[in-house]
Amino acid sequence: MKLSRFYELVKDEFGPGFSEVVLNDTRLTEFQDKTPQELLAAGEDTREVWFAICKAQEIPRERWQGKIQTKRHAEK
Repeated sequence: MKLSRFYELVKDEFGPGFSEVVLNDTRLTEFQDKTPQELLAAGEDTREVWFAICKAQEIPRERWQGKIQTKRHAEK
């Protein structure tokens, strides 16, 4: 997963403000209690970090690939 896609998923799931809190303050137990930012800086796989965030924050599995986008009436 590209880093830009990782940040897009985080922002879409948590919003622009809270996503920074998640990235800087969430401790991921499966990665020795490191934060997502620490893991990214260390070169950890973005996909694995994203999945660890999803597990830690109890994101429903159907949203792990991103939120389902529904078309609005004007977009049909």
